[in-house]
Amino acid sequence: MRARSFTRHEPAFVAALAFATVAAAVVLGRPGLETVVGCGGGNDPWPSQTARHWVTYADHVLVASPVSEEETNLREYEKGAVLHETDRLVAFRTDSLLWSADRPAHALGRDFRLTAPGWATYRATGNRAKLTTADAPRLEPGHTYLLALRWDSGEWTPLGEGAAVPFDDHVVGRGEWCGRVLSEQDVARGERFSRRDDRSLEETLLGRGEAAVSRELGRAEGR
Repeated sequence: MRARSFTRHEPAFVAALAFATVAAAVVLGRPGLETVVGCGGGNDPWPSQTARHWVTYADHVLVASPVSEEETNLREYEKGAVLHETDRLVAFRTDSLLWSADRPAHALGRDFRLTAPGWATYRATGNRAKLTTADAPRLEPGHTYLLALRWDSGEWTPLGEGAAVPFDDHVVGRGEWCGRVLSEQDVARGERFSRRDDRSLEETLLGRGEAAVSRELGRAEGR
């Protein structure tokens, strides 16, 4: 499908992670103490790493920017360091639609919403910390993302951690990743550390723009 553009109006808890450039303590988005490489706990409902995965399992591939968010899905805990957790319902503006399936399960409009990791509130202090997913952006307002979305159970969702890519300034790998603002070089270091055999679309097109993404999707479709 040809690209379309839209106008801009339209509970123990911490996994401590250190990269050479990316030094961070990241709250784990699920009860229990785990230490994982990257951030959060893994969740890949569909294959999501390569362009072939995207054109096989997604309904749409797009560039989008979060414009607002609200807390949802409150979960309270009687014991443990975490008093409660929430998700975030994030509203996005569709900046450009790069690809769509021949018969998508649902049309994509100029704006849409999806559920993203939210917040953990500590029992002892009342302080809050970000929840994240594994090796992926948290999807925060003020940034731009490359997304491969699928309509599932009445809502939009990325295919998995490989289907949400930082895309600030329309550059693959630049922007928010695991709740932190990074350069594409920093993201590459974190991704290589966490997936040494990484052949993902993000790794392949690191530092490149929309045209390169569209070409890669076309090749995956045999065009």
